[in-house]
Amino acid sequence: MSDFDLVLIGDVVLPDRVIERGYVAVRDGEVAAVGAGKAPGAATVEDFSGGSILPGAIDGQVHSRSQADQEDFLWSTRSAAAGGVTTIVDMPYDDGELICTAERLAGKAAAAASQARVDFALYGTVHPDDGPRHISSMVEAGAAAFKFSTFGTHPERFPRIPPQTMHDCFAEIARFDLMAGVHNENEEVIRAALATTRAGGRTDYLAHGLSRPAISELLAMAEVYELGAATGCAAHVVHCSLGRGYEMARAYRDQGYRATAEACIHYLTLSEEDDVSRLGGVAKINPPIRGRAEREALWRHLAEGNIAIVSTDHVSWSLERKTRNDMLENASGAPGLEALVPLLATGLAERGLPMTWAARLLAENPARLFRIDRRKGALRTGRDADIAVLVPDEHDYDPAASGNNVVDWSPYAGRRLAWRVEAAWLRGQPVWTYGGSVAEPGTGSWVRPGISRGAA
Repeated sequence: MSDFDLVLIGDVVLPDRVIERGYVAVRDGEVAAVGAGKAPGAATVEDFSGGSILPGAIDGQVHSRSQADQEDFLWSTRSAAAGGVTTIVDMPYDDGELICTAERLAGKAAAAASQARVDFALYGTVHPDDGPRHISSMVEAGAAAFKFSTFGTHPERFPRIPPQTMHDCFAEIARFDLMAGVHNENEEVIRAALATTRAGGRTDYLAHGLSRPAISELLAMAEVYELGAATGCAAHVVHCSLGRGYEMARAYRDQGYRATAEACIHYLTLSEEDDVSRLGGVAKINPPIRGRAEREALWRHLAEGNIAIVSTDHVSWSLERKTRNDMLENASGAPGLEALVPLLATGLAERGLPMTWAARLLAENPARLFRIDRRKGALRTGRDADIAVLVPDEHDYDPAASGNNVVDWSPYAGRRLAWRVEAAWLRGQPVWTYGGSVAEPGTGSWVRPGISRGAA
């Protein structure tokens, strides 16, 4: 009888090293052994020599339900599985329902569980009128973190939380040792800049960046980190497009505070000059995609360890909401789940950085950030056998070709990728095979954090 259910052979990518011609052995849905040399026997042995075996990615920023009757977990988790993403963390701003109570969180989890093809964790949030009133019950219900915004996109669906309310919320979240993630754009600066941009008659691709200047991000980040410092809460900025922002986060950490910042893959991949100029609304994202110089600054911060995680901020708007002639009238956000892992791996190779960064930024760090690292985030004995295999394959990305995306557009369409996802496993079971099958709805489960009460 074989000792293991599954053995995968290839270059095993760990956060600190790569085991060339190594192996990962799986038993009962868990990683049972990781090693080098001759691989042990198993009921199933898969040889991916020349490929890279990574921990399944955790995308810490997904919007599965931003547009009603559009994507939902059926499609977001299908895109995820095809991209080697085995856990998504979904945002609380659903079209028609703000996830701001325990009942709404549990209802969303039940609906998602019937659809999801990979595992999922859930952000909670608060309504401005409620403040911290429902936070403890949402923690009990299973919220992995809490999301706030310093800018009001919509008063009910995506509201601004004023600083005095956010302070009280941070203080309550700190009692449970969870993280507070914040959309970082200053309300007053943007309202003024937007009015100036409109008054000037700007509707071209530059209008978006002009309406949301860099200082709006930086002022909001200072607010977020000071609130974290004042309350003892782990303060996380969910998308930073500026090198200065990562410098700020590092400075607060150097002072002993828990301050982190997240880079979305579009900030590491696209630029205003090269991409927003030709794509227009397709590349409209908040905060905006900045110029080449900021993109390269972010790569320097990645190499220095100042970026906590890399995510997608995935949202699959219907195309008519992204192709209006007036740049400012387009919806903000773009899909990216299927392309996340190959995009980051390609960028690392182009800049001479090791694949180990992918294991850190896409798995180990997000698992820790969302307090799910008891089971997720590493090819380590006893953890869930969530695994993705990348193989070298130069190709131009085509979001319409695979059939795994609810929309056929992407700001990454036509981008040259050096890798593709060959296969993925969730808790030892295959959820994606290139040219083959994808997991059925209901395969995924709700992942809840380990709660530590009383920690600040």
